[in-house]
Amino acid sequence: MSLGEQVATNLPYLRRYARALTGSQATGDAFVRATLEAALADEELKASLENGRVPLYRAFNKVWSSAYLEVDETSSQGSDHEDAANARLRSITPLNRQALLLTTLEDFSIDQAAEIMDLDSADVESLVQEAVEEIDRESTTSVLIIEDEPLISMQLEDLVSSLGHEICGTAATRTQAQEVVAERTPGLVLADIQLADGSSGLDAVDDILAIGSVPVIFITAYPERLLTGDRPEPTYLVTKPFQEATVRAAISQALFFGSSRPLS
Repeated sequence: MSLGEQVATNLPYLRRYARALTGSQATGDAFVRATLEAALADEELKASLENGRVPLYRAFNKVWSSAYLEVDETSSQGSDHEDAANARLRSITPLNRQALLLTTLEDFSIDQAAEIMDLDSADVESLVQEAVEEIDRESTTSVLIIEDEPLISMQLEDLVSSLGHEICGTAATRTQAQEVVAERTPGLVLADIQLADGSSGLDAVDDILAIGSVPVIFITAYPERLLTGDRPEPTYLVTKPFQEATVRAAISQALFFGSSRPLS
């Protein structure tokens, strides 16, 4: 596999990570572009990318840690929401979230995350623990689970409840989701994209978003269907089979920003 093909294979996942870290598709993509431009301008950095995902994410981290990028958001819808989300992000140190995202969403080991972040492994472990504690301090909300696999639905119910949130309903079809929302609008949605009766979790989520802005986390065995680059992509996307820590991290991020509509 050529270097270009290798980078192209990893790029959708780096873009997913960048969106989750920044809370914005436009800002995340701007940092990814800056990373690729830096690699093209530096032969040593470019050559290092032949060694897989870790050097690519390490290169991104250097750009993320040292650069300030002006991103044109003027044409995006929901810019007021994005401004509020980014202002809130600037109010905290992002290292703990970064460590948690690398070790859960991106499935790097502690040692790999330490290499990416240029930290000791013990420091990364501490940052992950701080992030978990921050998750536990998040405000509670009501959660709708849209999932047609009973065992997975029960696992998500137990996880959500353990975090102190309330289950306002579960649904295995779009119709069932509509029935739940008719009774009560959830504060957070966990949704599969392929449901039991052939209906789509995407359509069920669209029904909910027509009522108001609700944070949504997609949990799917088919992430490639949502990582096409052809349209605004979900900010929070968890791949099945999932680690519970990954879902915890996504819930924390979604509640932190107060929404997970694809930003810009």
